Amino acid sequence: MTEHQCHSDDDDFPRAESEQRMAEQFTRIIAGLGEDPERHGLAGTPLRAARAMAYLTRGYEQSLEELVNGALFDTDNDEMVLVRDIEFYSLCEHHLLPFLGKCHVAYLPKGRVVGLSKIARIVDMFSRRLQIQETLTRQIADAIESVTDARGVAVVMEAKHLCMMMRGVEKQNATMTTSMMLGTFREDARTRAEFMGLIRGG
Repeated sequence: MTEHQCHSDDDDFPRAESEQRMAEQFTRIIAGLGEDPERHGLAGTPLRAARAMAYLTRGYEQSLEELVNGALFDTDNDEMVLVRDIEFYSLCEHHLLPFLGKCHVAYLPKGRVVGLSKIARIVDMFSRRLQIQETLTRQIADAIESVTDARGVAVVMEAKHLCMMMRGVEKQNATMTTSMMLGTFREDARTRAEFMGLIRGG
C-alpha cells in the first residue's frame, strides 16, 4: 500500500493527485537539465520537490475567515498594537525563487483586537503564495484592516531576494523594504513616525 493510499480523509486525494502531477513535471525539468531522473540520488526527488512546493504554497488552501476563527476580543484600548520581527518566507512569482525576511505589523484598535498569534498566521498565509513583495505587503495590511476594523494599519516588510542574490546582479547584501500605511497611519505623520521609531528600536 502506498503512502497516498493510507490516507482515509477524502480531502487528501485531490492533494495527492496534484502532487503526482507536479512530480511528473519536476521529472521533465530534471531531464531537461540533462540529468537522469532515474539515477539513485534523484529517483525520489520529483515527488519530494512536489511536496515541498505544495508546502511552500499552502497559503492557497487557507482563508482569512477560517484562519481568524472568531479570535476577536472587545477592548477599551485605542493605543497602538505592534508585532515586530515576524519571520516570513515566500516565493517570487517571477522566478519561483525564495525571498525571506521580517514583517512588522501595527494597528490602532477601534473596539476590538485580534488574537496575537493570528497576526503571525495572517503573514504566513499570504506569504505562502506566489507573488511579489509589494503585493504581499498590501495583502497583509488589507487583511488586518478587514479583520479588526482598525482606525489605522501599518505594515513594513524587509526581505532578501534569492533571485537577486543567486542570479542576475548577484548582490548578497541588498535588502528590499516595502510599506503600507492605511487610515490614521497614512493621515497622521506623528502616528506614522511613532510606528517607524518603534520598529527601529527607538
